[in-house]
Amino acid sequence: MRKERMFLEGEKIACRSSQDSYCFFSRQTFEKLLIANRGEIACRVIKTCKKMGIRTVAIHSDVDANAVHVKMADEAVCVGPAPTSKSYLNMDAIMEVIKKTRAQAVHPGYGFLSENKEFARRLASEGVTFIGPDTHAIQAMGDKIESKLLAKNAKVNTIPGFDGVFELLSNCSPLLGYPVMIKASAGGGGKGMRIAWDDEETREGFRFSSQEAASSFGDDRLLIEKFIDNPRHIEIQVLADKHGNALWLNERECSIQRRNQKVVEEAPSTFLDPETRRAMGEQAVALAKAVKYSSAGTVEFLVDSSKNFYFLEMNTRLQVEHPVTECITGLDLVQEMIRVAKGYPLRHKQTDIPINGWAVECRVYAEDPYKSFGLPSIGKLSQYQEPLHVPSVRVDSGIQQGSDISIYYDPMISKLITYGSNRAEALKRMEEALDNYVIRGVAHNISLLREVIVHPRFVQGDISTKFLPEVYPDGFKGHKLTDLERRELLATAASLYVAEQLRSQRFLGTARIPVAKSKRSSWELSVRLGDGIYPVAVSKDGSSFSVEVDGMKLNVTSEWNLASPLLSVTVDGTQRTIQRLSRNASGDTNIQFLGTVYKLQILTKVAAELSKYMPEKAAEDTSSILRSPMPGAVVAVSVNPGDTVSEGQEICVIEAMKMQNSMIAAKTGKVKAVHCKAGDTVGEGDLLVELE
Repeated sequence: MRKERMFLEGEKIACRSSQDSYCFFSRQTFEKLLIANRGEIACRVIKTCKKMGIRTVAIHSDVDANAVHVKMADEAVCVGPAPTSKSYLNMDAIMEVIKKTRAQAVHPGYGFLSENKEFARRLASEGVTFIGPDTHAIQAMGDKIESKLLAKNAKVNTIPGFDGVFELLSNCSPLLGYPVMIKASAGGGGKGMRIAWDDEETREGFRFSSQEAASSFGDDRLLIEKFIDNPRHIEIQVLADKHGNALWLNERECSIQRRNQKVVEEAPSTFLDPETRRAMGEQAVALAKAVKYSSAGTVEFLVDSSKNFYFLEMNTRLQVEHPVTECITGLDLVQEMIRVAKGYPLRHKQTDIPINGWAVECRVYAEDPYKSFGLPSIGKLSQYQEPLHVPSVRVDSGIQQGSDISIYYDPMISKLITYGSNRAEALKRMEEALDNYVIRGVAHNISLLREVIVHPRFVQGDISTKFLPEVYPDGFKGHKLTDLERRELLATAASLYVAEQLRSQRFLGTARIPVAKSKRSSWELSVRLGDGIYPVAVSKDGSSFSVEVDGMKLNVTSEWNLASPLLSVTVDGTQRTIQRLSRNASGDTNIQFLGTVYKLQILTKVAAELSKYMPEKAAEDTSSILRSPMPGAVVAVSVNPGDTVSEGQEICVIEAMKMQNSMIAAKTGKVKAVHCKAGDTVGEGDLLVELE
């Protein structure tokens, strides 16, 4: 098993493998630490605290009472109901928990209060250590307007823009020229961010961005910059202490995004050469030193095709994608943050920081990738199995089988990380890990993630922040099967059907009817896949099946453990890991193959002939109705019964996971009925508005 060097407390060195780790410590930091967060990042912090011998306190909302981070911590206290404003953003309640549990330090994770200067100030006034930078750095870098001015003064390359708060005027035409980027001054994570290509889009972007910013960060101020078309999003991880020392820990490539939110990250970047990497790193460190930064932080850049780079923002917290940096450097960033917060100097010099191998991270979300590359999905994880049996895989998650994915929080299920000695190896392991990831009960984006990492453009490193809309201009449709792959899927599905038929003839290893000996060894089937119906002949040959599809014979072998959620099948020497998600008595079955779920119907030849006489259910006319494409909350309704609306006109706004989405009319018509009002909670598919 591959092992990596880890820099740990004192003079002792330990090793970390993909499955376990151990540490030796010789210096004391804190006795008890509270994690002001939830989900996977709370679990991530708790793991390092356990290695360091630090007791942990978890906070949680009432709906998170049985969450994984609550079970992992030494203590757990409820801080309020589900809405974040009443729980994870409730500073008064959290401060009470800190006093009650006598926690000496607080790690904020990312999001929520991680970049809230008021929270850091209140902790300092109570003598509690904030695991992060001082309040002046949070203030300076947390405000995009102020941070941009500071970056300019520190000789950091910046994007042309208006250096101040953006106010919407009657004449929206900016001096910068279109397109422009409208951003929330106090936020990040893609929230409160819109691209505008004309005055109308600027007005609309201003409205939505200010509303999202107010909802997510409690601050509706916006700034506006020239939009750099087709850039790469590359960020530099920095680490600084309270003694004036600062390092850059190489870069992360974060260009694969949807709705300005990262989906796939990797370290290092295929695009940077050593000179550009050094220049970006030195500018990132210069900015950190300019604000006397102390902790782990990230300086984000946009990089154009000529390797010109421009400061985007500095995140004064731990990034979601920090694991890929840990994989290639061997550092535990949470541990380093805790050490710095205690006052210890950095143990390393810039020359100590390696690039050891390659790491890739996929953000696994509970969302439907076939809707705008991912609209949220909610539900209970009826079955959940992480691919930890795959070599060199790390999964950072905060859920387990039975966990609920709700509308109140981010829909992330986990961060799936693979690493290898080179990029090709890391990507191959990611492909295998995605195929072996079992998630049932909610929609998920495994199919999109797998398609991205095997796409020729991605494999070649030809990527930008426009990758998804450029590669899938009509939206993501799933994997497009080649003729060979189609035959493999048909042969696999037919063999699976026959294996199940044979199993149903036996009970506890013996024939159900001992006197009836079945000598059947061949089956003629009809398999429907998409718009095609294919005759398939299957014959049993020992433990294998010989399957004839399109006049070609394929040999299909497997252990046929039909009780397992994962099934390893070999078709003519090619191994595939598939998942059968469902089946019914009508022959319908859903099979996950090459990451995408395919709907098939498998019938005997006789049943297929009779099925022609079965009436088909007429499809619903969706042009006259508007249904919610996702679960969420109704923020505003713009129409009333009797109103006339035009095609493309906004009817209502749905907020899901702090992102606001405008719902528009599919055609021109008169409003017949409105079935929702502001403040309502709606589910996916709920009827919102009817047109005559």
